[in-house]
Amino acid sequence: MSDFLQAPWVQRAIFVVGGVILGLLAEAVLVHRVRAIVAWTRFQWDDLIANALRGLPTVWLSAAGVYLALNVGTVQAAVATSVRSGLTVLLIGSVAIAGTRAVGDGVRILSAGKPGTIKSPTLVVNLARIAVLILGLFIILQNLGINITPLITALGIGGLAVALALQDTLGNLFAGVQIILSGQVRQGDYVHLSSGEEGWVTDVKGRNTTIDTFPDGNLVVVPNSVLASSIVKNFSFPETALWISIPVGVAYDSDLDHVERVTFDVAREVTEVVDGGVKGEAPKVIFREFGDSSINLEVRLRVGEFRSQGPIRHEFIKRLHRRYNQEGIEIPFPIRTVVMKGAAST
Repeated sequence: MSDFLQAPWVQRAIFVVGGVILGLLAEAVLVHRVRAIVAWTRFQWDDLIANALRGLPTVWLSAAGVYLALNVGTVQAAVATSVRSGLTVLLIGSVAIAGTRAVGDGVRILSAGKPGTIKSPTLVVNLARIAVLILGLFIILQNLGINITPLITALGIGGLAVALALQDTLGNLFAGVQIILSGQVRQGDYVHLSSGEEGWVTDVKGRNTTIDTFPDGNLVVVPNSVLASSIVKNFSFPETALWISIPVGVAYDSDLDHVERVTFDVAREVTEVVDGGVKGEAPKVIFREFGDSSINLEVRLRVGEFRSQGPIRHEFIKRLHRRYNQEGIEIPFPIRTVVMKGAAST
């Protein structure tokens, strides 16, 4: 039995299998417990580290087992060199993968902590990950003894050809970067485009921006170049609160001072009581014009966000109608007198 264990191939197999088993145990016990612990904390950066290291102990300990196996007995120089190069690629690649995870989560954490930014910017996350992967690739090539200067030159020339062939794609890519950096269209903003589309911005990707429409809840995909060149009305910027206007008409024989007081009281009651109204912000009652059959006024109420205007309008119209009936204020029907030429006089 001792002679069997002294065999070089047996010892190499023990090192390799032992490294894999230790890696799996470390992943199942140590890393799993660490992730369970950090999940209970309110500090987000420890979650980032735990997520970045997911699966890596198995890779690293398995690579360590293979490396130790190379030192057992005599191994052909070409085989040893190839295996060591493979281990180098594996280790640097695993670190690069961990870096992409950390960068992606770091961008999300930083952007979520700053108001007025895209909280889950797919475009920025992907660009950051690609940059880390390219850096890892260059490090791998340098460790393998490959000169990267000609590669960079070739990439520059090839990049020009690719840019000419993918003008539309690159135009959308740079437009997406511009949208994010400008900060004028953000995740969660309710926007209305000059082309007619409107809804809540959900994400900015490499080619397009996704908008969740209201009230049907459908998804609209807008190319970034179209969004960047459109006239955009942002109902959530520079602040989410906005004024809404509700037209009202009263009869010509109404006491306008009385109408103004009653309308103002109802409007103030709605903004103070109904969810979505901005408390402490006085509404405005403005008489606008002498209409065909009524004196028209406009009531302006302050609401907290775009989606609140529906419930506020609904409740205001109901309460105003009820109060007008109680106060004897008439909301007239449209009346139009038609004179027919040539009609016989009576």
